[in-house]
Amino acid sequence: MGTSSSKLLFLDPVFVEKIWGGRKLETEFGYEIPDGPIGECWAISAHPHGDCRVAEGPFAGTTLSELWDTHRELFGSAPGDRFPLLVKILDACDNLSVQVHPDDAYAAEHEDGSLGKRECWYVLDADEGAQIIVGQHAHDRAEFLQMVREGRWDSLLNEVPIRAGDFFPVEPGTVHAILAGTLILETQQSSDVTYRVYDFDRVDAAGNARDLHIRQSADVVDYSAEPPADGAIRTPEVDGITHLLHNDSFDVLRVRVHEGAPIAIDQRWDYLCVSVVDGAGAVELEGEARPLAKGAHFIALSGAGTLRFSGEMELICSYVER
Repeated sequence: MGTSSSKLLFLDPVFVEKIWGGRKLETEFGYEIPDGPIGECWAISAHPHGDCRVAEGPFAGTTLSELWDTHRELFGSAPGDRFPLLVKILDACDNLSVQVHPDDAYAAEHEDGSLGKRECWYVLDADEGAQIIVGQHAHDRAEFLQMVREGRWDSLLNEVPIRAGDFFPVEPGTVHAILAGTLILETQQSSDVTYRVYDFDRVDAAGNARDLHIRQSADVVDYSAEPPADGAIRTPEVDGITHLLHNDSFDVLRVRVHEGAPIAIDQRWDYLCVSVVDGAGAVELEGEARPLAKGAHFIALSGAGTLRFSGEMELICSYVER
């Protein structure tokens, strides 16, 4: 594959305006973002709604989806007809809608062959007193529909206080909403299928409310799931690495790098998605060091070998298990 620099795929993020967005992607990460309320940074994505382009190197200007289709060897033996992961940063200046996502089977049948949407949230920052919605309290479809119809949101929705460093797995079928005053790194399947349950009675400039998807939501809610009480991470950190999540879709790691204590990550994956969420440092590969700063995102491609991180920084990494 050539030099080590060709084994690290740095990407230009795609920014998405949202009615609930703010400006923290600019003030916290230094991104040059468009005017207006920018809610999402699609940092590593091959989804058609936000297909990232390679920022530098031999594939500069190529979209991630094009690389997946035409240079599959870069991703090792990874199966599938699309790049399966999507990594975002979300700036919730206002509440997002209350929503739920389908699993793969329901999405394939009802959403034109789409993947389902399993996701997880790592809280980067949260205002004092901020909360988040994860889970609901209806026992079955009939009770859910009745509570929605009667607007009994305080009884239906499971609100949890949050702080920076919390982590929440959000399985398909989980009713959820990121609320105002929250900055989050989201790792998810490459899907944009969302069923909206409630939108806080908001309307646009023309006085129109956004569509709700009550029937589909009732179809896919997991009524047996136990809502969480908090987002505390209870998995032990070992040599700076915390394995936050393992499931059938992806694994997620938090990596804390400190001065004088470099961390090496061996290649046990076909490719590794890396996001620098705080601090600065460097990644070294085959004797070549590449500076890293907060807001950088890259994919270590097949054959990259051992990545050595140094400096003072925090990373969120994800991969699909072989």
